[in-house]
Amino acid sequence: MPMRFAGILIAACLFVSSLMAARGAEPKMDPGAPGRILHVLNRLAFGPSIDDFRRVEAIGIERWIVEQLDPAAIVEPIELRFHLAQLDTLDLDAIQLRQLYGPLRPVLGLKPTPEEKKAQAQRARLVVEQAQAARVYRAVLSRRQLQQVMVDFWFNHFNVFDKKGLDRVWIGNFEERAIRPYALGRFRDLLFAVAKHPAMLVYLDNTLNSVPRAHGSERGLNENFGREVMELHTLGVDGGYTQADVITLARVFTGWTVDPPDPKNAPAAAAVFVGARHDFSPKVFLGQPLHATGKAEGEEALDRLAKSPATARHIAFELAQYFVADMPPPPLVDRLAARFVATGGDIRAVLKTLFASPEFWASAGQKYKTPYEFVISAARASGIPLNNPRPLIAAMTELGMPLYGCQTPDGYKNTEAAWLSPDAMVRRVSFAVGLARGGLRLNGAAEAGLEAALPPPPPAPAKVAELDEMFGSTLTTRTRETVAAVPPGLRAALIIGSPDFMRR
Repeated sequence: MPMRFAGILIAACLFVSSLMAARGAEPKMDPGAPGRILHVLNRLAFGPSIDDFRRVEAIGIERWIVEQLDPAAIVEPIELRFHLAQLDTLDLDAIQLRQLYGPLRPVLGLKPTPEEKKAQAQRARLVVEQAQAARVYRAVLSRRQLQQVMVDFWFNHFNVFDKKGLDRVWIGNFEERAIRPYALGRFRDLLFAVAKHPAMLVYLDNTLNSVPRAHGSERGLNENFGREVMELHTLGVDGGYTQADVITLARVFTGWTVDPPDPKNAPAAAAVFVGARHDFSPKVFLGQPLHATGKAEGEEALDRLAKSPATARHIAFELAQYFVADMPPPPLVDRLAARFVATGGDIRAVLKTLFASPEFWASAGQKYKTPYEFVISAARASGIPLNNPRPLIAAMTELGMPLYGCQTPDGYKNTEAAWLSPDAMVRRVSFAVGLARGGLRLNGAAEAGLEAALPPPPPAPAKVAELDEMFGSTLTTRTRETVAAVPPGLRAALIIGSPDFMRR
């Protein structure tokens, strides 16, 4: 490590350590208009970029929120559209992804060699790399910031792990086809799309779920999918269901599986219903009989779950926790749940109620950024051109939150207790120093998961004047004094690496 860089990092770490020691000693400030703008951009967006900050300042907070709630009417920047156009796997459906990047099958009776299998596995990594790149490009560059925030929220709510079976080639398609189109729509539609996607069926083992056979040729019921649909996706752990309901829902979802690849005929869909694996016997679910049969039986159960008041409360709590506070005010949760029920699960309507609430506006600084939020917000604030998202993706992994890498179905935590520690702070400061000095090479060209053949351009450092315009009046007195006292080359790193910046 160059001596100058080491000196900057040591100084920044000492600065953060001193602020952590004094944390809570400084009274809250009245942030005024810049603080309100910063608050809304920290919650409805992944922090401010200078363009978004100036736009909210120009048109007003209320109008900007109205725009964000209608993302289809917002024109995306040409830079973002260019980057996404280079990621060709985004346009493939689940069948095409499996055929092109899934496991190799015997051809004319000849099994693939170990070398061929290894080469195919390397090719398959391209799909995850491009999905990660698309997520980061959108999060940093998109003008539809609330949509990107809600995609992150819902993906985490319906978490899928990229190293579970064929999910290595389906995870990007899951986000594009099952999450993104419904992120601001109706919860019922979102739930249906998620439950029917092959990535979720594989991840939660419903491909193993079948009506038991007397001769023992089938493995029988697998409760994993049904349990998580109720415990995590809809009702919540305290949602009033019983173990009998878990078993019943597992029986309901028998036959919901993934169509095996056919070397002769390409199937029409990756996720299918196989009647021979389904339990057609009568069922009582959540105290009421199910009237449909076959595949429609599962849809009736999902519809019942989507309309449950317990689901409304579970989703309301998670939204309030994400946008307001780790322990959200119960009256706010009650109002959001009531709005969810009254509108039939209209996510946009629930968010309108949330963003208009006094609890939301009184919560500035009460949320601590996850590693994903910190990295994305730092990239947006720095203003450094983003041609290569891979350093940002690597930073998320280094900070303990690999993109698409949460193994458990409950997703990553978004609370302060999960992420705040001295070691994590030092790692964040190290990232901030590298980013602010242009040392991460974000402006080097790298598309489609391939390293560029051309040498990278010179580093593009963060612009201190723009950071001061966005954050200057909202930083604590201690942070402002420390930033003012250091050489100009360190100021951007101290702003991005400060505890102030790490809070939402």
